[in-house]
Amino acid sequence: MRKHNFLGRRVVKTGVAAFFTALICQWIGWPVAFAVITAIVTIEPTVSDSIKKGIIRFPASAIGSAYAVLFMSLFGDSPITYALAAVFTIATCFKLKLHAGLLVATLTSVAMIDVIHGHFLIAFFIRLGTTTIGIGVSTLVNMFVLPPKYRNIITGKVNHIKLRTGAQIEKISRLVLEGSDDKKKLMLDELTKLDEEIHKTEILCRFQREEVKYHPLLESEQLAFQQSQKQLNNLRLIHYHLSNLIYNPIIHLSWTADEKKIILDAVITMANSLKDEALYSSEANMKQMDCITELFWEDNEELTKNNAHHPTNFPPELIVLYELVSIYELVNKFYSEK
Repeated sequence: MRKHNFLGRRVVKTGVAAFFTALICQWIGWPVAFAVITAIVTIEPTVSDSIKKGIIRFPASAIGSAYAVLFMSLFGDSPITYALAAVFTIATCFKLKLHAGLLVATLTSVAMIDVIHGHFLIAFFIRLGTTTIGIGVSTLVNMFVLPPKYRNIITGKVNHIKLRTGAQIEKISRLVLEGSDDKKKLMLDELTKLDEEIHKTEILCRFQREEVKYHPLLESEQLAFQQSQKQLNNLRLIHYHLSNLIYNPIIHLSWTADEKKIILDAVITMANSLKDEALYSSEANMKQMDCITELFWEDNEELTKNNAHHPTNFPPELIVLYELVSIYELVNKFYSEK
């Protein structure tokens, strides 16, 4: 639902920007199409992006218009004019690193050839004027019409990632402790999807940080946003340690059945606390982590005795325990951010 709302806002803003851009151009008596194209492509997720890309698209469009006028004056309305205008516009924008404006500049250049009928210099300046109108209107619409609000979306996504992370912790830990490769590919696929969701949420956080410059948050909203960013960072680190667990070769571990049960019980408690915040207890988590830490130090002393000739080759038991202890600490840190 939130995704649909987000897309709906952008569709509405695009329509409003196109309408007012066309209205202004018709009132002045300038060509509407070029201005509307510029307005549409300049609607961005944030006001900051609209301004930044608008600054790039203005000179890019000027370059495209200049080439259209130049080659039209030399070769008239011919196929070679379209080809040269497109090629030179692309090459120049690429050379000047105006990548964000390359497409609209090229479209402008080839489309402008068909509507130039003498008065080349006037046509060039009118094109600059329509570009300015399109950029200006779209930026104002982005700023004042349904301004972007990402904070609530980010909070919802962080909670969803938290639930999925809890499920992944339990599944991957079971897989590693059982020493089974049967479901490893499935776990890797799920971990990849989780990584994609984290990455998308990080992009939304960037959007919100940029949007604050133009639509400041209330102090309480700012604190909540900062908390969500910290929690997302903790979830990113948990994902990193889960990746270390699953990407390590799954082999037989030397633990007894009782030791594996102690570890698995601790992991399930930790995973459940992410699935349901009401189940989280700092004291209970610390006790469970102490059990794993105790096993870690016991194994560290016993297992490294037989590894004297290869001090850099850590026993798999130590690697597994280290990753789990790290995840435990991050889960505690996740809730301490609240």
